[in-house]
Amino acid sequence: MSSHTGSSVGFTSEFMKSSDETGPRSAGSERVLVIMAKAPRPGTVKTRLGCSHSPEAIADLYCCLLADTLALARSLSDVEVAIMCPESDVTDLARFAGNQATIVAQKGEGLAAGLTSVFAHFGGRHRRRTIAFNSDSPHLPRTVLEGAFETLALHDLVIGPTHDGGYYLVGANAVHPTLFANDGMSTSTAFERLISRAQALELSVAITDASYDVDVVADLTRLSEELRLSPERAPRTAQWLERTQLRASTGKR
Repeated sequence: MSSHTGSSVGFTSEFMKSSDETGPRSAGSERVLVIMAKAPRPGTVKTRLGCSHSPEAIADLYCCLLADTLALARSLSDVEVAIMCPESDVTDLARFAGNQATIVAQKGEGLAAGLTSVFAHFGGRHRRRTIAFNSDSPHLPRTVLEGAFETLALHDLVIGPTHDGGYYLVGANAVHPTLFANDGMSTSTAFERLISRAQALELSVAITDASYDVDVVADLTRLSEELRLSPERAPRTAQWLERTQLRASTGKR
């Protein structure tokens, strides 16, 4: 990516090469997993980690998180994989993902607009089961995603809550234009507000297992501990964490 520097450039090139070899996944499937992502530019992603890492290092981490999230998405059977992003990020993410996913520009600004765009773009086609998934939970067990898709056969909405009051996924099998209207997504009450809005729309809701995403240093520490024991859950992220901890222990930057 033109605006990206450091080790992530080599990583991205390697990832793109493997993407071109594997080809697209299940285009036209009745199940769609849409990753909510941004282009991994220094200073624009995971900014709350800035107290412990440089913008370039955080952008490298985001590359790893997104690549592992794509790998998790593609491990599901008969699921179309897409990325929803701001219009300004389409070119960079298309370069990053190669043939791993369809890249779609959201309409409007912010995460609420992005989520609305997901279901307007994908959910309106023959009532496909559509799940919007964040880009920084590659450690999530695949069974949780599979179960979320199965849940949509019986419920209007499925939500995966995070421990900080937000949510890491939301799925629906139809379009509900006001579900995310005027929502402040990055707050501790996002999950509660989504539940309230779903109740107002008289939607049946199922809840998946609670989990966490990587927003602050404590989240990164927790992820590091988990991946030290099971690096195969998110191998690229595990390698980044191992390299970063090695540099810290030797005093290198």
